[in-house]
Amino acid sequence: MSTAASTPAGSLGGSLDAVTKWLTEDEQRAWVAWLGASELLMTSLDAQLQRDAGFPHAYYAILAQLSAAPDRTLRMSDLASVVNASPSRLSHAVGKLEERGWVIRRTCPSDRRGMLATLTDVGFAVLAEQAPGHVAAVRKGLLDPLTDEQVAQLEQICNAILDGLDPSRSRRLLA
Repeated sequence: MSTAASTPAGSLGGSLDAVTKWLTEDEQRAWVAWLGASELLMTSLDAQLQRDAGFPHAYYAILAQLSAAPDRTLRMSDLASVVNASPSRLSHAVGKLEERGWVIRRTCPSDRRGMLATLTDVGFAVLAEQAPGHVAAVRKGLLDPLTDEQVAQLEQICNAILDGLDPSRSRRLLA
């Protein structure tokens, strides 16, 4: 393995090189491929929802998570976790969904400090209307180019990454 391949362009050199385990050529190619594919896929999915539904993928993720929850309701803190949003960013997004009549917020009856978000019937209908187009975009952008074996490998790879990043598996994104 050459030094140039294992260190970034214009390596910082010195003591950082001694303590940093740089990517191998194979790792660098895998990283760049994953980064490009994941960014393009998310951009594509967001563009599809903006074009067809007039809202971003982040809103779809919120609606999807609420639709799968018991009584279509989650604590705001749990919802923030599963959609990987800061509490303030989630609060802003849920506010926009409330304005459309798709979600309502209310105080948690068992803990007055907590807030609950509930998907309304109107919000569920919007999700149901947009789901076919979103699923088609997921198929086109991610699944159709892969064989069944590659889909199984993708699941195994993603689960290994999730286990490393979120060992408790507290996030269960459905979007």
